[in-house]
Amino acid sequence: MANGSPLGIVVVYYHPDEHCVQRANSFADSGVCVVVDNTEQACSKRELGLREKVQLISNGANLGIATALNQGVRAVHDAGCDCVLLFDQDSEPSGELLNELPRMLRAEAAAGRRVALMGPAYEDARLGGVTPFVRFGFPALQRIAPVGTLPLQVDFLITSGSCLNLAAWPAIGPMDESLFIDFVDLEWCARARRAGFDLLGVPHIRLRHSLGGDPVRVLGRAYPSHSPLRHYYLFRNAVNLIGRGYMPWTWKWTELVKMPFRLVIYGVWLKPRTAHVKMAFLGIWHGLTGHMGALRGR
Repeated sequence: MANGSPLGIVVVYYHPDEHCVQRANSFADSGVCVVVDNTEQACSKRELGLREKVQLISNGANLGIATALNQGVRAVHDAGCDCVLLFDQDSEPSGELLNELPRMLRAEAAAGRRVALMGPAYEDARLGGVTPFVRFGFPALQRIAPVGTLPLQVDFLITSGSCLNLAAWPAIGPMDESLFIDFVDLEWCARARRAGFDLLGVPHIRLRHSLGGDPVRVLGRAYPSHSPLRHYYLFRNAVNLIGRGYMPWTWKWTELVKMPFRLVIYGVWLKPRTAHVKMAFLGIWHGLTGHMGALRGR
């Protein structure tokens, strides 16, 4: 990683509110800030209220999270950045995250470590607080408590709040745009690990992040909920990725085990029940038949 290179910051929008715009405007003081707007109606920076120094890519259509991230990464790469922080529009990073995460990534790279991605522990009070990091294992995922100050080797990091080493991007490749949304970050992390790169969780850096809609409580435990359309993508992409040879078999096993339980939760606790189950089964069918990209006509 080059000394003196600017930090890139990419934020993906979809119908943003004024708080989203304010955050992006503040990011522009920390580096090269690129906003990629997937809202169906194209807007200018002036219409959105973005500062002039923020770069805007307004797609005028929902092209999916993978495409938006690829567009943003290309933009900051072209601007000469060596690493990039990736954010959803509703993520609220601290000053520590904005400054410390890129510094730590650069330090690890300077020490000769092949690091593709570093990320914080994320915190969603609705789901019970700080979420543990994950390593794939058998018969279940290994959940690593975010404790201490040393980076932890993990197998998966969520996109939002993570810091990506742009030197690793050519060897790993871009996000898989056929997935559109859901499991985009997991699939990229699997390719990064397969290519010999490390993924590091930083336990003492936290990110407030809301995962999904209002949680549903099942037997005293909170689960993130989504719309029927999102459940279509969750099931479709999981099934499609299970069929890919490079995905870890330990992850495939845990997904196969969890699928029936998810179907029961969607069919019993979420409303409208029929819509959730119907879209889940449609996703399974499309995942098996390779019907990928955006679901049209919904």
